[in-house]
This record gives sequence, structure tokens and C-alpha cells, in this order.
Amino acid sequence: MIVKNEEKVLARCLDSVCKLVDEIIIVDTGSTDRTKSIAQDFGAKIYDWVWNQNFADARNAALEHSTSDWNLVLDADEYVKSEDSTAIRQFINGEKAIGRVKIVNQFIGDDGLESTAQSFISRIFPSGVRYEGSIHEQLVSDLPRIKLPVEIWHDGYMKSKAERNIPILKKEIEKSPHDSYYHFQIAKEYRGINDHAQACQHLEQAYRLLTRKEYYAPNVIVNLLYELIATGQLESGLPVIQRERDFLRDFSDFHFACGIFYMKLILSNTAKYVDLFPYIEASYLRCLEIGETDQYDSVRGTGSFTALHNLGGLYEVMGNINKAKECYREAATTYGYQPSNERLKQL
Repeated sequence: MIVKNEEKVLARCLDSVCKLVDEIIIVDTGSTDRTKSIAQDFGAKIYDWVWNQNFADARNAALEHSTSDWNLVLDADEYVKSEDSTAIRQFINGEKAIGRVKIVNQFIGDDGLESTAQSFISRIFPSGVRYEGSIHEQLVSDLPRIKLPVEIWHDGYMKSKAERNIPILKKEIEKSPHDSYYHFQIAKEYRGINDHAQACQHLEQAYRLLTRKEYYAPNVIVNLLYELIATGQLESGLPVIQRERDFLRDFSDFHFACGIFYMKLILSNTAKYVDLFPYIEASYLRCLEIGETDQYDSVRGTGSFTALHNLGGLYEVMGNINKAKECYREAATTYGYQPSNERLKQL
């Protein structure tokens, strides 16, 4: 781990993992609170590191101090929610590979409600593997990547880190202007502080640079649709949807974004786009047909309760109150989605 001033969350993190590991290595980049004391309570080995604006360097410094054959990397604002110890043992006793764990990110959505998004990130790997990249660092290895039954929750996105991250990402873009990854990452930072113009600009660049082989390519496309909505460039979104429909046919987040997009587009010019109205229902029904899967990095609910809720809202607009109630009821009773429950009370 690398840490700095994490006294509010560090104990939660270490308590979730201390019985699963043989040693805890912490590199501290300048804490002035109780971070080191808390780490000592868990028997951690603590090393100081002068922060040089490079996350890979700090990660690798921590890895240099590890004496284990395998390493698990965590951030202080993360904690292990569930794991399958038997599966992990089988993994580390088999052929060398890199384990990808499910990260569940908590964040506040555009509707002001707490939401979660899941992604799979390489976090368990054999000794000798190292990172590169000053920010959003990546492991450098040709070893195969295997998904493991480990779920880690992360609430760091509840608070913006844009002030720290954007300057580092700008430097990376200066060095590698044609790297879609850094344009995508800086766009997420700008979106988090509601600078939609900058977010859209970088997503458009990321989109132009995609090969479609990148693991993050589907999310670039979906985020671009949301930013075209946010910046009022609705007509620019139609060609994107038409071009990517086959590529993302099994991605519920894409169809969910399409449902929102079609509604906004129709409202912007009803006379011109009213013929697209059936596409709204079709988009949400496709979300439900796909369901919640681990195939993509996705926002939870786009294949279930939020799709049902939005479909209920559509049926209300269409005057089909019975269908609306069915959707709200399923979202509320099956998934415990509170906004649907509240809407049911009002019908």
C-alpha cells in the first residue's frame, strides 16, 4: 500500500485484510496524522517515501520491500468485502498469472443518489511484477489475467481527487498525446467536477484514438454519449450510437445511455425526432434482457433496477400507469430501489 493522511479509513482497510496476508507493507508519502500509528497497530512494516508525483514509483518502492511470493495491492480507501480463500490458494498454486479482482466504486450519481460501479482490476500478482505510469498506473506483464472471486469496495470517489490528478494527467498527455487511456482518465476527472466541456473534448479525442481492443473502449463510448448530452451536442450522438450498436450490443450501460439520449434528443426537437420515440422503450428493454453481468466495467442497476425505474417513467409519459406500476414495483421489491418505491406511493 501507499498512503498519506488516511487515518479515517486505514483501520477499516487493514482490518478487512490482515488475516488474509502474511505481511503488510506500507509506503508513507508524508502523513501528518495518525496514519503510521494505525498501521503499526496492525503490525505493518512502514517505509517513508518522498512523493515525486509518480504513483508507479511509489507502488514499486512498496513492492521492493515485500518478501512474499505473491502480492495484493490495496488503497487505503478500499476494503475487502468478500473473498474465496480456496479459489485464491488454487490460483497462486497454479501457473503464474495475474489476478483481477472486482472493485466496486461508490459514487454520487447525476441524480444525487449514491450509486456503485464495478470494474475488474489486476491486483494479485507474483513477485517481480512492477508498475508503470505516473497515474492510473498499470502492471507491466505478459502473464495471463484471470478473474478471481474477490470483491473490494472503494469509496474514494465520493470525494473528488481532480485537484491532485488533473495536473499529473496533463503531463502524461503532453508526453503521449495519442494515448486514448490518458484522455479517458482526465475526462473522468473533469466530469467529476462538472467541467463537461473539457470532459467532452478529451472523450472525443479518446474516441478518435480507440482501436476497440482496449478494455476501457466501451466506457469511453458510453461516457462520450453522456457528455454529448451534458454539453447539448445531441445531434453528434446519433452517428456514435449507429456506429457502435453492434460493438456494444451486450453492454447494458450503452443501451441505458441510449435510452436517456433518445429522450433528450426528442425533447430538443420533437417534430424532427419523434419517430425515434419507440427506441427509448427498446433501449431499456434491451438493458433488462442483458441483465447484470461481469462482462464489462459497468454501473450497477443499468441491467436491472434503474432500467426498470426509467422504463416506469416512460410508461407514465405514455399514459400506461399499470405498466409503470409493474416496473416500479419490481425495482422496489426485487432490488430495494427506493426511488421506485417513492414513485409507487405517488401513483
